[in-house]
Amino acid sequence: MDLIFAGLEVLYRWDVALALLVGSIGGVMIGAVPGVGPAVAIAILLPATFSMDPIVGLTLLLGIYGSSMYGGAIPAILINTPGTAVNALTTYDGFPMTMRGEGRKAISIAYTASFVGAIISIICLISLAPVLAKVAPMFGAREIFLAALLGLVLVVVSHRGQSAVAAALACLGIFIGTIGLEPVKYTKRYTFDQSWLASGVDLIVVVLGLYAISQAFVLMQGDDVKTRRVPLGGGMFQGIREVARHPRVTGASSGFGVMMGIIPGVGEFTSQFLAYTYAQKTSKRPEDFGHGSVEGLIASESANNSVPAAAMVPLLALGIPGEELTAMMLAVFYVHNVVPGPGLFQNQMDFVMAIYLALLFLNILVMVFLLFSTNALMTVARLPNRFLGVSILTLSFVGIYSLRNSATDCLMAAGFGLFGFILKRLNLPIVPIIMGIVLGGIMEAKLRIAMARVKTPFDFIDRPIAMALFLFIILIIVFQIRGAVIQARRAKEAQWSTRPASTRFGTFLSRRRDFVLTERGKRLRAERSILSRPSTERD
Repeated sequence: MDLIFAGLEVLYRWDVALALLVGSIGGVMIGAVPGVGPAVAIAILLPATFSMDPIVGLTLLLGIYGSSMYGGAIPAILINTPGTAVNALTTYDGFPMTMRGEGRKAISIAYTASFVGAIISIICLISLAPVLAKVAPMFGAREIFLAALLGLVLVVVSHRGQSAVAAALACLGIFIGTIGLEPVKYTKRYTFDQSWLASGVDLIVVVLGLYAISQAFVLMQGDDVKTRRVPLGGGMFQGIREVARHPRVTGASSGFGVMMGIIPGVGEFTSQFLAYTYAQKTSKRPEDFGHGSVEGLIASESANNSVPAAAMVPLLALGIPGEELTAMMLAVFYVHNVVPGPGLFQNQMDFVMAIYLALLFLNILVMVFLLFSTNALMTVARLPNRFLGVSILTLSFVGIYSLRNSATDCLMAAGFGLFGFILKRLNLPIVPIIMGIVLGGIMEAKLRIAMARVKTPFDFIDRPIAMALFLFIILIIVFQIRGAVIQARRAKEAQWSTRPASTRFGTFLSRRRDFVLTERGKRLRAERSILSRPSTERD
């Protein structure tokens, strides 16, 4: 209880309350607009948070992060267009319910499931805070290096079907992070005698370019989304009763969200997939999933909204972001010389508890706001794409220029924006680049510290936590390679089985003929060699 009161004392300020209110309501509105998303909003607001106190800036960003998924469910359910990427699974069962005339009921279920999932996650983490405070100091430089490497490996592995591309982009991010003066001897790296590269490539410039400016290009290039009004049926408070009828699905899905959120590089998509699969396999009516199932909607929404609080654990305890949004928040810590990691849990536990309580309050604010403002938010969801694109582009360049009053930063951001636009057009991931920049810097710093005490390679993993992390990394890589080999073998077998029977038989005959000729040739050569020998040798 003392920790909770200490956290409340940190939050007991008018500017923190204002940031919480603006962030939570603003996050809902941003999530309700398809094509924008929390990453774009946080990228635009990052420069503004640098002039605020750490708790004020983080509360504002947490409000957007934690509430955007609530708003993203509105267009996903009513117009079959997810407001944020993680609400894509919500369309499977939410929109069919709208087509049945149960749109208001579906929205109420999504709100309630999201709220319950978030509260369960926050309560779990508040309860675990004393345990984390004891475990975090066990992580030294070697363990944090391996944890960062594990996060990078998980980011690559999580992009199924694009692992090689994700690995290449992560390496590109690590390379971008090395440009400029290295932190120990201040020697220039990859500057090519260009003075404007000596200070390196700012993370905020890259983030705004890859996320905000590229998305502005996408919105301006595309057509406006035509939506039609659908009559809403059902009551706004029916969802509370529906969620109460399915405590098993809600609790299990929230548990998946907590577990997946704590693991760096995994995030909402994996938790949603596991929760949805579990709900379908244990349901009495699995055939309803994808056709307006209440259990499916509860599973997807409670799983994705229980992740944000859990994702703060690796960020606060180890200084390792789990995905791109927490990587952006890490910049706020660094600007204010607040170093997340084991020291934060030891020396500033009240700050950690304040962040968890801020997440709790923002979910309560969002739930109250949404119960009375859904119809108004549908108007926000119909804003023209080109208007949104121009607005995002303008705000992005204003924020970039305000960092260092540098036109060079604006040009660099425009270049990254163009690169991000190309990646989006090719359907390639952007997250590995950001994670490569952030985790690459952490890995370099911790490796330098660790190598001062390491004499042999085995010394690097001679402690239990380091050994466990190392083995976990090896297992993930081995299973990933094994999966790729099996997938390639199955694809080859499928290609062989789809050939016409005559072609397959002809190929078989030709291979058999080659084999017979080869074997016959071997026997003839052997016989000739024997006959060519002198008679004494043949005997």
